Amino acid sequence: MRFEVSSTKAHKQTTELAIVAIYQDQQMSPAARLLDKAGAGISAILKRGDMAGNAGEMLLLTSTGGLPSERILLVGCGKRDKFDRKALRSATQIAFKWLRKRPYKSAVSYLGQDVIRDANAARVARITAESWHHTTYSYNQTKPSAGKNTLALTRLGVAVKDASKMPAARKGLRQGDALGLGLNFTRALANLPANLCTPAHLAKEAKALARKTKNLSCKVLSEAQMKKLGMGALLSVTAGSAQPAHLIVLEYKGAAASRKPTVLVGKGITFDTGGISLKPPATMDEMKFDMCGAASVMGTFKTLAELQPHINVVGIIPTCENMPGSKATKPGDVVTSMSGQTIEVLNTDAEGRLVLCDALTYAQKFYKPAALIDIATLTGACVIALGSHHSGLMANSDKLANKLLDAGQAADDRAWRMPLGDDYARQLRSNFADLANIGGREAGTITAGCFLGSFTKDTEWAHLDIAGTAWIGGKAKGSTGRPVALLVEFLLNN
Repeated sequence: MRFEVSSTKAHKQTTELAIVAIYQDQQMSPAARLLDKAGAGISAILKRGDMAGNAGEMLLLTSTGGLPSERILLVGCGKRDKFDRKALRSATQIAFKWLRKRPYKSAVSYLGQDVIRDANAARVARITAESWHHTTYSYNQTKPSAGKNTLALTRLGVAVKDASKMPAARKGLRQGDALGLGLNFTRALANLPANLCTPAHLAKEAKALARKTKNLSCKVLSEAQMKKLGMGALLSVTAGSAQPAHLIVLEYKGAAASRKPTVLVGKGITFDTGGISLKPPATMDEMKFDMCGAASVMGTFKTLAELQPHINVVGIIPTCENMPGSKATKPGDVVTSMSGQTIEVLNTDAEGRLVLCDALTYAQKFYKPAALIDIATLTGACVIALGSHHSGLMANSDKLANKLLDAGQAADDRAWRMPLGDDYARQLRSNFADLANIGGREAGTITAGCFLGSFTKDTEWAHLDIAGTAWIGGKAKGSTGRPVALLVEFLLNN
């Protein structure tokens, strides 16, 4: 796809399709008014009542009065004074969903040309490019009946009010294009079934990404290497699986070596049965999504590969399966983590924190990070607490937490901060080890965060629980790509 920025007035723009906004009560946007005055007849169409301008409405005009735009797509955008960034994203995606099935090769969107609350020219362009990738994604890896995802459109323009906005819009388009590719990379990995998306497959994909990318390298540690490092917590999770575990390490070096990296740690449980603490069978198929933290880290690196920013970032992905078997870890077993702390495994379905704690220790030992952020589909309790709207955020640093919250707000990928503290950490006390891997029914998301915090006391650290936001269940089942947008926003602005 070739994304372009245009400052040409709507009535003078040559394109196969102009996409323009109509607001509620038949209020025309400036672009629609220009087209109307030049002979498109939009006011007459509205006067006849063919369109009210309600959000989600669309009307295609194939007779444009001889204008350079061969067709005009009128898109209902709701109330003008309520047309904010969220409404822009929604209207854009509705229009693109319609457009992806049409044979047009070029189009220009005027939907974001008006003044939009909380969105400058760069943000409008970024949303437009990101929305194109989001809308045109389709899963076909194991579904031949879906056919190939062939799209006729090759040029998509974003209109700005005047030429002074073009540099900012071009920057936004570049970021949105890269972010869209990263989001779809994440979705493609997460949507694969677990018999294909194994730990070895994730390692293969990470190596392939590094081979194609300037400033990016990849190494993969074997179980033998992890054992030598003392990663007893991580290895206890994979003990019952025939699939070997891997620790994937991605290093993006875009700045001076003296600049400490931000380290992202993504939970990569490619399938989670719960182990001996077996999950109920209903919706267990969705446990292929338990590697969405890993997928989001890889999607973030895909975006970095496209943008090549001047920053240093490390991605660490502990990946394995959690399976029942004759060698599987049992409830009540005590394992020793890489940090030396012992853990009583009271529930083998609380495995994510076991793989993460060793990865967090590894990150601190070998990289001395400026900031350490782990991302994980960690607790069902987070889904109960926050639903599918906000990711859960815990941190030992107000500064880091606020930066992540701001990044999520700006990227429309929101998080909500939850508390930590000794009152919650006491729930993890054990009679037989330094700490237990669960703290009871109360505050399950928070005690999981406290567990991870026990391994990050000397580092500025944050934890993102994405159990409610990383995928959608039911008939619409599939990965959302979250929180790649939040992570990219944070990395580019800090």
